[in-house]
Amino acid sequence: MFVDRVEVKIKAGNGGDGALSFRHEKFRARGGPDGGDGGNGGNVTLKASRDQNTLAAFRYKKLIQAGNGQSGGKRKRRGKKANDLEIAVPVGTIVVNKRGDALADLTEDGQTATIANGGQGGFGNAHFTSSTRQAPRLAEKGEKGEEVEATFELKMIADVGIIGLPNAGKSTLLSVVSSARPEIAAYPFTTITPNLGVVDIDQKHSLLLADIPGLIEGASRGKGLGDEFLRHVERTSVLLHLIDVYSDDMAGAYQTIMKELADYKVDLSQKPQIVALTKVEGFDEKKLDKKLTQLKQLVPRGTLVSAISSSGQQGINELLRILLKRVEQAQKQQVRRAKRPALPVIGLKPADNWKVEKTNDGFLVTGGRIERFARRTDFDNEDAIDRLRDITRRTGILREMERQGLQPGQTITIGQPPIGQIEY
Repeated sequence: MFVDRVEVKIKAGNGGDGALSFRHEKFRARGGPDGGDGGNGGNVTLKASRDQNTLAAFRYKKLIQAGNGQSGGKRKRRGKKANDLEIAVPVGTIVVNKRGDALADLTEDGQTATIANGGQGGFGNAHFTSSTRQAPRLAEKGEKGEEVEATFELKMIADVGIIGLPNAGKSTLLSVVSSARPEIAAYPFTTITPNLGVVDIDQKHSLLLADIPGLIEGASRGKGLGDEFLRHVERTSVLLHLIDVYSDDMAGAYQTIMKELADYKVDLSQKPQIVALTKVEGFDEKKLDKKLTQLKQLVPRGTLVSAISSSGQQGINELLRILLKRVEQAQKQQVRRAKRPALPVIGLKPADNWKVEKTNDGFLVTGGRIERFARRTDFDNEDAIDRLRDITRRTGILREMERQGLQPGQTITIGQPPIGQIEY
């Protein structure tokens, strides 16, 4: 089964802990701190690649995880930074988090987006040395890397989408005009994944064609996986609608596809379209002219109707030149329209804002930056807790708690859910 939407969990690497170390453990005050900083955790980055066609590989790889940074060591040795993890995905992949925010929209070959940032390594005690603090007895924990539960959705990007009922000749045409080698047989649903092919035109231009399978009556409601494949039509510039010349109900074949395009969640029936009768080699010319006349009466005014034979190479070059012209026209119109804002990468960057709330036994403090400091704090180390208290003082948090009636001995909880607690 074709898969173009998968759910994955992405975990960036954790930062390494800073080291709490002295050159001479027996004489800490005189030995001097020499604990090194922890290394940063690895980022998780996605890279769009034309070499990838589907998201099927992620059906069995539900967790994407980068490595952790190493902890710092003695003699101010910094922990090794973890390597970033780069994952190849097909061009046209959109990444959405659980809230529905778009994290990335990878529309060009080679485009990258960092989805989860690795945690920063914690500072070792050598970092905290100052004129008033000769022998700091604290070191930071490494930050946790970002974790994202995301959905990958593929909307294939092509200049031309080839549509039509099963056995209309879509795969055959693609195999003739490009180097693509789709499966071809005389039964429905030969194609279960969209096939892409690059077509060279007059050795000067090229078009990217996509064979869109699975379009039958009820496709827009999911029948035959049609709604999965209609998704790829959204990004094509022009549609090439193929109809078997031997069809007993040519009007029905055309109207079936048009109804499914119109009934999809985004009306696709208004896209620029060229309609072609296929398999016309050896077909009686008078009957063919009659069918072309009937077809022209069905399609909207201005829609080009042609006749081709893929196996007989009849009308193919002329059709490709027309497609190139229509694609160029459609792309110019898209540029003239108001451009849709680029989908932003939603980072999990810590905010500077904080909030203080009074509770039954003290206060709750939340906010990106103070919570970040709390995650780096070793709550089993009194010196580290003193540093966190000092941070609340310098940021104005302590003053706000005092304004709200902070009393000695009250408990201050940082983060929701709680990261840690301190007393004043």
